[in-house]
Amino acid sequence: MSRQVENISLLASHVGNSRTLKLYRYGQPGARPKAYVQASLHADEIPPMLVQHHLLRLLDKAEREGAIRGEIVVVPVANPVGVAQVMHGVLLGRFDFPSGANANRNWPDLSIGLLERVRPLLTDDASVNVSTVRAAMAEILASAQAVNEMASLRLALANLAYDADIVLDLHCDMEALPHLFMHAAHWPAGADLAAEVGSQATMLTDIAGNGTFEHAFAAPWIKLVAALEGSHPLPLGCFAATMEYRGSADVDDSFAVPDAQALFRFLQRRGLIGGSPDALSELAAPARLAACCDTLRAPVAGIIAYRKALGSTVKRGEVIAELVDPLADDPEQARQPIVTETDGIVLSRRLDRLVQPGRIVARVFGEHPLPYRKGLLLDD
Repeated sequence: MSRQVENISLLASHVGNSRTLKLYRYGQPGARPKAYVQASLHADEIPPMLVQHHLLRLLDKAEREGAIRGEIVVVPVANPVGVAQVMHGVLLGRFDFPSGANANRNWPDLSIGLLERVRPLLTDDASVNVSTVRAAMAEILASAQAVNEMASLRLALANLAYDADIVLDLHCDMEALPHLFMHAAHWPAGADLAAEVGSQATMLTDIAGNGTFEHAFAAPWIKLVAALEGSHPLPLGCFAATMEYRGSADVDDSFAVPDAQALFRFLQRRGLIGGSPDALSELAAPARLAACCDTLRAPVAGIIAYRKALGSTVKRGEVIAELVDPLADDPEQARQPIVTETDGIVLSRRLDRLVQPGRIVARVFGEHPLPYRKGLLLDD
């Protein structure tokens, strides 16, 4: 079946103002496996959009050659609401203007009431049970009503992703090495993705999450399997991951072309596209719990002067940056060191160098969980 281009109308935010969500569908609808890949839910994170541009070119070629085996849904601009949020020439697409909500937080929990819906219907056939769970999720989404434009966008994206075997949410950081987030339950099964994309830090999270997009579709399966305690066969029906494509300034074909090729090879390995990719590369870095990541924050306002480059190997107690007070009466006393609490690599840094108290200055990914890293581990 040839590529299908679809446009989903969103609830208009103002009279005479309406937007659409555009997607590209490859393969036969309902074919298995199904992959859902979206870019830039945080609309000011541009690198993933360029990756999707090159991925579409690869998928077009595969479609012409009859190589599409499953169903692949690609959403190159997952937040058409956010891309319009420009103020004084600056794109501010991470938070929804009307509500202030982070576009990638507090997604609906599809696990609520799911066990009660499906338990009476489960059988001894794992594949039948997977279909039963997906049908129940469809019912939950069908009962939801969008009350505003952003809610209608969320509902549209959820309806595209809920029944996918693979959900990939593509983002970028401030200034960062490429890295991944996925649930601990998906490791080591997700090692092929980490190796293919060259993840320099694969962070494993639990089902507490922060209500991220990938969490919304992976967590219900993890919770169901745990709740059933082996009473009925049920695999984890959705593998989901969040990919961080370096930093927001890394918008370049020299990055995006190999990144798209890596995603294409991953989809080949997972049976969605015909062909034999090259041998899988070794993991660039081991996967560890997200609690191993030291988040360094500015204690006061000031200018960040970095002492360690991105990717540097550092030791606990080393100075990663200095916070400079440009108004200090004594310039010799104007610099306050910011040190890391772990041995590891400098995973990310800020692009903007003038910071307020509490702002993240850098992240250092280490080998051991840090005592203070408890509860919700993602920053808004």
